[in-house]
Amino acid sequence: MTVFLPLIESDHEPLLTSLARIGPIALPLSHSLPSTLPPDTYILIDNTQPFVLEDAVSLLDNGASKLIAPLSWAKELIEVISSDRLLLLLDVGNISAVSDKVRNAVSGVLLKTPSIDLDLIASISKFFSGSSVYVLSTPSTSPTVSLIRGLLGIGAIAVIPSSQLTTGPSSPTQLNIADGFIAPIVSDRPDGLFPTVVCSETGHSLGLVYSSPESVKESILTGKGVYQSRKHGLWRKGETSGATQDVVAIRLDCDSDSLEFTVRQHGAGFCHLNRQSCFGAARGLPALENTLRSRFESAPEGSYTNRLFNDPELLRSKIMEEADELCRADNKQDIAFEAADLLYFALTKCISAGVGISQIEASLDKKARRVTRRTGNAKPQWSKAAPPPPPAKAIVAEDAPIRMRSYNLVTVSTDERAALLRRPVLKSDEMINKVKPIVEQVRAGGDAALLELTAKFDKVKLESTVLLPPFSPETMQVDPQVGEAISTAYANIRKFHEAQADGTTLTVETMPGVVCSRFARPIARVGLYVPGGTAILPSTALMLGIPAQVAGCKDIVIATPPRQDGSISPEVMYVANLVGASAVLKAGGAQAVAALAYGTESVPKVDKIFGPGNQWVTAAKMLVQNDTDALVSIDMPAGPSEVLVIADHTANPAFVAADLLSQAEHGVDSQVVLVAVNLDAEKLAAIEKEVDVQAHALSRVDIVRVSIGKSVIVKVESVEEAFRFSNDYAPEHLIIHLQDAHDTVAFVENAGSVFVGPFSPESCGDYASGTNHTLPTNGYARQFSGVNTQSFQKHITSQEITQTGLQKLGPVVATLADCEGLEAHANAVRIRLRD
Repeated sequence: MTVFLPLIESDHEPLLTSLARIGPIALPLSHSLPSTLPPDTYILIDNTQPFVLEDAVSLLDNGASKLIAPLSWAKELIEVISSDRLLLLLDVGNISAVSDKVRNAVSGVLLKTPSIDLDLIASISKFFSGSSVYVLSTPSTSPTVSLIRGLLGIGAIAVIPSSQLTTGPSSPTQLNIADGFIAPIVSDRPDGLFPTVVCSETGHSLGLVYSSPESVKESILTGKGVYQSRKHGLWRKGETSGATQDVVAIRLDCDSDSLEFTVRQHGAGFCHLNRQSCFGAARGLPALENTLRSRFESAPEGSYTNRLFNDPELLRSKIMEEADELCRADNKQDIAFEAADLLYFALTKCISAGVGISQIEASLDKKARRVTRRTGNAKPQWSKAAPPPPPAKAIVAEDAPIRMRSYNLVTVSTDERAALLRRPVLKSDEMINKVKPIVEQVRAGGDAALLELTAKFDKVKLESTVLLPPFSPETMQVDPQVGEAISTAYANIRKFHEAQADGTTLTVETMPGVVCSRFARPIARVGLYVPGGTAILPSTALMLGIPAQVAGCKDIVIATPPRQDGSISPEVMYVANLVGASAVLKAGGAQAVAALAYGTESVPKVDKIFGPGNQWVTAAKMLVQNDTDALVSIDMPAGPSEVLVIADHTANPAFVAADLLSQAEHGVDSQVVLVAVNLDAEKLAAIEKEVDVQAHALSRVDIVRVSIGKSVIVKVESVEEAFRFSNDYAPEHLIIHLQDAHDTVAFVENAGSVFVGPFSPESCGDYASGTNHTLPTNGYARQFSGVNTQSFQKHITSQEITQTGLQKLGPVVATLADCEGLEAHANAVRIRLRD
């Protein structure tokens, strides 16, 4: 709350320091301004100065909070400057000259009046309803405490020239600035003291104390923290302990009965327990700042922090490294993790240069007050001329059309074509290092660790993480229509996967008396990871559970993150029961993968882990499969969902757009590509229009806006070129919108699953046509198949050799064993031949 507005005259600048502690100040433009404006400075422009827009903008850019401008200036400035930065300078007799347009475009008015008539000013305040009203008496009326209170009572603020203010005792012609500040303060306490919140420069509370008029006066005038002890009188903070305070600002609250002191604390801290705050240890950035300041002064020789402070090149490299990591992060957990790292190294740089958080915030505040803005373009060394897909977190304005980026394959360079094929880079080593502590914690701590990590990452406190059959009926209550749809999907998927099962024994007589065989057996124990992030995915439970069931796996453990109430989606539980799951693990992320790989007291250990997931899940799968103690394998590496659509002139724009969006809604990192075969501008425009219209009708439009914003249209001139690009890209899903689409399937060499013709949407494969939707991504379709029944089987070979067969084969084997120097191998044959 502003009590009064001091108008500083050039010969009274010594008052500036004290006045700046208690609120805004006004500086006339007619006088020379200080090189650095105090915080909360209003610049007063009088009627004699010619209007120059650039000068006005420059004042705001250089740190002025507001401009107090005459009507002639205000009429021009309201088109450029926001109302919260502009006050109107007006003679009290000229109110009628103010139009509604001007009145509504300013945040207040400074009235110049020959005498202070409270009734008149009250009526003017109503005219400027919702705005601040400041009153300057000309010729000057001697300022008094009662004048300040009277104006505040009608919602106005006194403007007092600095010649009428003093740091000495109040007199008939001058008012002590502290007397003016405490004029409206009231206390509802019997001892008349004012509750006072003391906080740091960054706004973090240090403690609660009490103030008296005397202590407030001394603080304002000396700039030191002075309070009122209820037992011992005036308390000059740090007088005996050395933990002194410099007062940065003193503010009055909205109903004038308590104070806030913003201070710069020195010494051990504010609290008598030698802590920064009476409310406990500092946290977050203030705690980090304290730690770094301490280490800057006394970090052990050779320690990492000491190296950072004394090796500018190392610190520079770490800042650039962590900035790059943050730019590549693409989910909340990763972004928070990388931002914390970047803040640590950035603040280390600041502390080494004597810059604290309060100075950073002051710089942010100053930048926020600027009227002119930079273009925001990156400097040349940070921008790329080549057109690789935009970063994973492309920002698209909400009112902008939702559209893809276009490239012509005929004109792009080899490097540019390679960039179009590239997916967002997953730094496997770094992610594995991040998940390793999580995996080790579960491995060592079992159920207790799993419960702790579930509370930490899934934000759910559970008593147990495992559900065992028979599953409670109330956990599987689904809408009858959903249940019927799941049953149809189950029948189709099971029928297709049963046909894939290898139930026969392959027998070949390679030479007389030598018979070789191969037969299949189910993998005994499998873990199925069903994501539970931005969408409920019972379809994934179907796609993984059915082939496991068909293959005859003995134990099927489904892992999926719990909901906020600790339960599992009833649709997923319904499928778990349908596929005969032996357990449901209520956990997600790396901790779930670790529990499946190593087992816990309640979670069965599995032999192979299936299922898609985020970077944490993928990294954990890669980590455990390489640990010989885990003895577990995985289905395939996994990345963000992707679709590539090939379309020619016969394609229906609405169908193409719908197929692109069906994949784009999975997440902001989804990969969506349209390969346009000789499409004219009109056809492409129709597709882009459909994408925009359909996207805005989706509930997940915010996700789609980002994923489509970084997706690409690749223009080609022939079907053959389209498939060459597609095979190089190796998409998870390939959709063919071409004339005679069925005949073009022969061109497909690399793809997870193919959808042929206008009536084969990718959604059908995702849910119920019968094929599996757990497919290779990130280009791994070049070497991996999608999940199928045989993914849940292992093949065993055998051979049976007769005596006659060994007589013919044995010499060949013995000769090769001798060649390799493996005498025992040769002996195993010869001893039989001799017999």
